[in-house]
Amino acid sequence: MNRSPLKWAGSKYGVMDKLLHFLPSGNRLIEPFVGSGTVFMNTNYKSYLLCDINPDLIMFFNMVKNGLDELINISGELFLHSNNSTSFYEIRAAFNKGNYSDVKKSAMFLYLNRHCFNGLCRYSELSGFNVPYGRYKQPYFPDKELRLFSEKANDTGAVFLCCDFDECIEMGTAGDVIYADPPYIPLSESSSFTKYHSGEFGTDEHLRLAAALIIAQDAGCKIVASNSKAAIKTGIYGQFDSGLITAQRSISRAAGVSTTAEEAIFTSK
Repeated sequence: MNRSPLKWAGSKYGVMDKLLHFLPSGNRLIEPFVGSGTVFMNTNYKSYLLCDINPDLIMFFNMVKNGLDELINISGELFLHSNNSTSFYEIRAAFNKGNYSDVKKSAMFLYLNRHCFNGLCRYSELSGFNVPYGRYKQPYFPDKELRLFSEKANDTGAVFLCCDFDECIEMGTAGDVIYADPPYIPLSESSSFTKYHSGEFGTDEHLRLAAALIIAQDAGCKIVASNSKAAIKTGIYGQFDSGLITAQRSISRAAGVSTTAEEAIFTSK
């Protein structure tokens, strides 16, 4: 399996072998929540439409596709000289001001992703990217992963767009495969819904997503969606077939400390 150049909470790398069994053939893969791009990197569709509401993420992917050499040069310097808390918070503050070229800001995004705590991507409406320093001894610079991602993006003519999920889904046409991996419904009532960029992704958003997927299915698209197993009980995605897969979940930064959890997979009937 190929890894994304980004660390990402909820990455599908650990379940990709299982997920592939649910992804049907089709003309094009559409992802309204592209996240780290792991599904893109491990599938073989002729073309891709990859969307997310996070403009920094989409800018980064477009720069990997169209400006790789400069991106590697700039981000490589940051990795080489800035693995300390002072530099991290200076770069984070500068990143949030936004007065940089796309390639410079994309290099900063990669640096923050690989140096922040657990590779989280979290924003505040007031302060911007706000994940703290991760204190890693030597963060990995993903040179190989960047080059593989860029090569595949160019070979397939992948399109990366910043837009809301329903706008992305509306672009689907008959024969396309839509894979939706939204923030998961929490397993307990005491849990809060997962943040989606700087906003909440709650029941209303899940209902809106399910409605958009049903419309796309009726238009001839093939639907696959991931969620927590709690989503089955809600009935929100009840118009799709459902199944469970087992996913590895890290519970500690210590090597080898993990647990398993069941995830729901919804597919077209």
